[in-house]
Parts: sequence; C-alpha cells; structure tokens
Amino acid sequence: MNSHLPRIALVGDRSPHVKSHVRIPLLLDALAEQDGLVLDAYWIRSGDAAEPGAVEGFDAVWLLPGSPYESEAGALAAIRTAREEGVPFLGTCAGFQHALIEYARDVCGLTRAAHAENDPAADTGDLLIAPLACSLVGHEGAVRVTSGSLAESVLGAERSTERYHCNYGPDSRHLDTLEAHGLRFTGVDDDGQVRIAELPGHPFFLATLFQPELAGDGSRPHPIVRALARAAVTRAGAVPAASVPVTG
Repeated sequence: MNSHLPRIALVGDRSPHVKSHVRIPLLLDALAEQDGLVLDAYWIRSGDAAEPGAVEGFDAVWLLPGSPYESEAGALAAIRTAREEGVPFLGTCAGFQHALIEYARDVCGLTRAAHAENDPAADTGDLLIAPLACSLVGHEGAVRVTSGSLAESVLGAERSTERYHCNYGPDSRHLDTLEAHGLRFTGVDDDGQVRIAELPGHPFFLATLFQPELAGDGSRPHPIVRALARAAVTRAGAVPAASVPVTG
C-alpha cells in the first residue's frame, strides 16, 4: 500500500466550551513539532458520523468528550467501523462510555444496554453507563494498569495520575459479560473502578474514562495521544518527519 499523510477522524460535536476540543489543535501541533507525527485531522460531527462510510478510509478515529452527543447512533457507528476494520481507535471520557455500549450491543448481544445520560428512562438493569456516585468533574486521581497490557506499554508504568471531567461511568453488573466476549479492562482507580478498556488482537483500540488530552498545559502530548498518532502513521505506511527525532 502506498504511504500517505495519516488521516485522523476527530468524532464529536466540536464546541469552544469543551476544554478537550480546544486542546486538540495544540496537541496536533505539538505532535508534529516535537515528535514528527504529522496528522491530517478532520472534525466529524456525531450526526455526520451516522452516515454510511463516514469514517472509512481514515487511519485513526478518536471519539472525543462532549456528551450527550447530537447522535448516539453516529458515535456508535464510528466505534464499530474502527473496531471491525482494524482502524486505530481512542475513546476518551464519553468516547470510553460509548465504546462499552457499542461492544455490549454489537458483540455481546446486550441490545438494550443503555447510557443513563442518553436514556434516563432506561430500566436500571439495562444501564451499562450510570451516574457516578461521586462526580469526577475536575477530579484528578491515580490509575493502576495491568501488567503486560497495551495501556502499560503506552504509559510505560503501572501507575499514573490522570484528569477527569465526567459524571458517568460503567456499572459493574455487565462488565463480566463484556470481558467474556473479549474486551479487557486494564486500568482501575484506587477503589478498583474500571477506568481503561482495550481490545486484544486489534492494532490499537484503547478507551479511557479519564481525558489524556487534558494532561499538562497542552504543550506536550500525553503518551496515549502520542501512541494513537504513531498507530495512525503505521497504518498509513508513513514515517515521522525525518528532521524531528521521535521521543519516547
């Protein structure tokens, strides 16, 4: 396959009021300048992502925070395409939540799996994503990752401190079913609550309840963001800019 400039789909309803959305251009510039990882980025609204083939042909898909999405169906369609076609995928905050919903519905057969923010009238037994007992808006906390996991290889450590901005998280009742069907939960907080999910056998499929894009001041990409960019470069058959050393 001929190499080309890696194309990344940034799926979410872009808003100047969502801090992570404001951070993305800074991170893309930093990836290019510091790591030689140049990405051709396209913002795709969730409603547009519902159209057939909306994210096909991209070298990476990042489902961004900013829920409730205008189109839950669009968010789920983007995840499914990336999962089924082996496209590097990162879901952060709401992206993590919807990655679990998509897997539950399309892989595990839990077709009624619901997100409380999207469907507040859903039966409690169907809630896969439920209100957190304690809001994580503005919260920072430790995450412990599983030895030998993709998360550990990306972070380079078994423990890190991460930033959150969310009110919803996974309900534990259905997580065993997702694991039985192949999804791995490889990061937890100090209370044992799931914070990272990944899909073994996929080139790069990682979802985090925390927001790596909020790390620092945006001048240095988080290792997870850098890893997604490198996965996109690999899929595109491109190489980092020769004049810029790639850092670890």
